[in-house]
Amino acid sequence: MSALKLMTFDWVPEAPRGYVRDLRARWAMEEAGLDYRIGTVPFQERGAEHRAYQPFGQVPWLIDGDVSIFESGAILLHLGERSEALLPRDRKGRADTLSWVIAALNSIETAVLPVLVQGIFGGGEPGPGREKLESIQRMRLNDMERILSGREWLVERFSIADIAMADAFRVADRFAGGLADYPACRDYVRRATARPAFAKAHAHQLAHFAAADSARAG
Repeated sequence: MSALKLMTFDWVPEAPRGYVRDLRARWAMEEAGLDYRIGTVPFQERGAEHRAYQPFGQVPWLIDGDVSIFESGAILLHLGERSEALLPRDRKGRADTLSWVIAALNSIETAVLPVLVQGIFGGGEPGPGREKLESIQRMRLNDMERILSGREWLVERFSIADIAMADAFRVADRFAGGLADYPACRDYVRRATARPAFAKAHAHQLAHFAAADSARAG
């Protein structure tokens, strides 16, 4: 197999560290025992070369030989094809996993991010708009609370679906009101983030940006 190169920013501010979405790809590759290296692009300068790989000037993207994949969800699906540790090969397990990956990105994360953005740019002020956004997030988390009350992982075993879902929950817990009212969701995140692969990926991301601080200071 060709070597994997994961592209992320050379530096980011303190607040998003530990949450930049290259973490999802790092986590998946650690779970699967895949060899990879990290490449960087400037955080402050997102020019044409960057956008040739990631049209929105974001990160991450993954280079796999002559193939380049952007968007964290697409990267997870690509990595799943590389390793059965990430994506079951039986027909039902595969279908269930793919469904839950998309659900994490399309039903859960899209309910969490508007609350986060309103909190940042709207000052967290109460009002009809914020209340509606929070009600949508509560509805989605209530559904997930019911689902996770009866299972350890989203499918029979840990998969890329759990990486996508647990990371979306981490964002909700840190930036969008928390999971205090959702014990099953909170316990699910604890199980996922207790995995050695997450701990390694998370520590490596933090170390990467800490090293960038030192380089900027020098």
